[in-house]
Amino acid sequence: MAENYTDPSGNTEAFRAFTQTPETAGVAEAPSRLPLILGAVAVVVLLVALVAWLVA
Repeated sequence: MAENYTDPSGNTEAFRAFTQTPETAGVAEAPSRLPLILGAVAVVVLLVALVAWLVA
């Protein structure tokens, strides 16, 4: 290996620039999954009630 090799991870300026960038830059916020979860719970409750009514 040549003696003038520079380790890219050893560049303090580049590392600081990387760590100071906002994490959400260029990333769209994911939509809320709460309505999906509530809908699934409602379906399960209705199915359990239907099965209980049919068995009784």
